[in-house]
Amino acid sequence: MSTPIWARNLDELPPLEDADYARYSRHLILEDVGVEGQRRLKGSSVLCVGTGGLGSPLLLYLAAAGVGRIGIVDFDVVDESNLQRQVIHGSGTVGRPKLESARARILDINPACRVDLYPVALDSSNALDILAPYDVVVDGTDNFPTRYLVNDACVLLDKPNVYGSIFKFEGQASVFNHTPPGGERGPHYRDLYPEPPPPGLVPSCAEGGVLGVLPGVIGCIQATETLKILLGKGSSLSGRLLLYDALGMKFRELRLRRDPNSPRIDKLIDYQEFCGVPSAAEGASPTDHAHQGEGFARIDVLQAKARLDGGWRPFVLDVRKPHELEISRFSFMDLQRAHEDVIAGKLDGIPRDRPILVTCKVGGRSAKAAEALVAAGYTDVTNLEGGINEWARQVEPGMHVY
Repeated sequence: MSTPIWARNLDELPPLEDADYARYSRHLILEDVGVEGQRRLKGSSVLCVGTGGLGSPLLLYLAAAGVGRIGIVDFDVVDESNLQRQVIHGSGTVGRPKLESARARILDINPACRVDLYPVALDSSNALDILAPYDVVVDGTDNFPTRYLVNDACVLLDKPNVYGSIFKFEGQASVFNHTPPGGERGPHYRDLYPEPPPPGLVPSCAEGGVLGVLPGVIGCIQATETLKILLGKGSSLSGRLLLYDALGMKFRELRLRRDPNSPRIDKLIDYQEFCGVPSAAEGASPTDHAHQGEGFARIDVLQAKARLDGGWRPFVLDVRKPHELEISRFSFMDLQRAHEDVIAGKLDGIPRDRPILVTCKVGGRSAKAAEALVAAGYTDVTNLEGGINEWARQVEPGMHVY
């Protein structure tokens, strides 16, 4: 690992320009920042993985603070549903790549910032090369395969990993794999979560929802930790997991320690397989046939529409929550039942003598319910891939997408 930015000689750092003294005056009068600290920020580099809810406030504040080089990894485009929380994007950038939207906003805040764009999906083939040039890596992702990938790459490269996660009204933040000035290296993500949860057990924000301001709180905490690491000041969240409950407006901490029995990380692996996520090839071509080991079939919305038009009359089990039905409904829906009830074995009213078509918002919860039905002895169960949102996009454009 190269010398941390906080430990580099001043002659290695860029000088402040005349305009910098006015722009960063509130930093310069802080004893723990000053001219020297601001030069360290100017000479520093941070990679943010993701430009979503967490990446948005993080990128805005890192740029405003004067971080000289910011890298961003993302391959998504701005969607209208992002605007409720992803404040780096706006109505005028809907449909544009998130990287372009984020770069324009960063440069509007700080035209002197160098912005590196990586319009790719981070994976084991490119992660080490992308992360290598940066002083700090910030994890703004929302899925387990990428979290484990970022963690392992940071361990191999000996880089701090500033972690955050959000769900509904709760958030978490920590700093992994960090060696503070005069201290010892702290724990990493696998010391907290040695193994990923079973696929589908933890719903995504797209399925479970998230309060719009929540990623702003956690993203700002991540930005704070990043700046402290770059400056070599204060006590970081290394060795601590910060838990935030927005509804109760409470913070609490859990102590983290390095696990001496944790397996050694000596290479990157296939993280989709590690987390039990179906491969892209499997997920890209749903058919009317059950995948091996699942016991239920998968069907896309166009196939489902064609079969319904051809006379197929399944019992439709919509496993969304009751309040979600107020947003959009299938015109052909027979029943709505919370999937937790189905998983718990509450199958009253679900016939065994008809095909069952299970659906939800995007297809994840319904897949879990389909598994439960098969386990309960149902033999003709099909999951609607993409759920009601994909049906609205491709079949009934007048329906609400959420």
